[in-house]
Amino acid sequence: MACDAAATVAAIRAVAATVAEHKVELTHLDRDIGDGDHGENLSRGFTAVITKLDAGAPETPTAVLKLVATTLISTVGGASGPLFGTAFLRAATSVGDAGTLDGAAVAGALTAARDGVVARGKAESGDKTMVDALTPAVNAAKAAAEGGGSVTEVLSAAAEAAEGGAVATTPLQARKGRASYLGERSIGHIDPGAQSTAYLLRALAGAASD
Repeated sequence: MACDAAATVAAIRAVAATVAEHKVELTHLDRDIGDGDHGENLSRGFTAVITKLDAGAPETPTAVLKLVATTLISTVGGASGPLFGTAFLRAATSVGDAGTLDGAAVAGALTAARDGVVARGKAESGDKTMVDALTPAVNAAKAAAEGGGSVTEVLSAAAEAAEGGAVATTPLQARKGRASYLGERSIGHIDPGAQSTAYLLRALAGAASD
């Protein structure tokens, strides 16, 4: 099944609902090794996104992704706004003028999103950031797409890999972001950005399978 503008909007609405559901949890995770505002900031950003979508849905997947990007950048504080905003903006650029997206296009968008986050945050795998969830997600998405996977199959593979990547941040010592100031005290805590990335991808996968 291909993903058009309406399906993209539905997926973003699912993401917003998931962020709201896990807002407190993400805030607690961030309180352990960060500023303690990750869940609140993301929730505020996606609430603003939904308000804009309610005012009039864009007509292409690219336009939907650009709306999400610009809204997150302008409303989400801390590092999350620029990083997630950049991810959605790079994904939109990757998609281009396509009216519908197949599995390969979604894998390409995820790759572009990850590359944008890496460029913006200067983080690599193992630094205990959202990249630790995004990189395995991209690898799994590419593999699924190369096997002829549908949008649902590509996103499901990405979500599962991201969930594993997020959990794998627990024993790591942070080398980037606010958590890096804690040194060894950052060990033993899951990275909130990696966890929110996993939740986001799982929400996208769920929306694609509906």
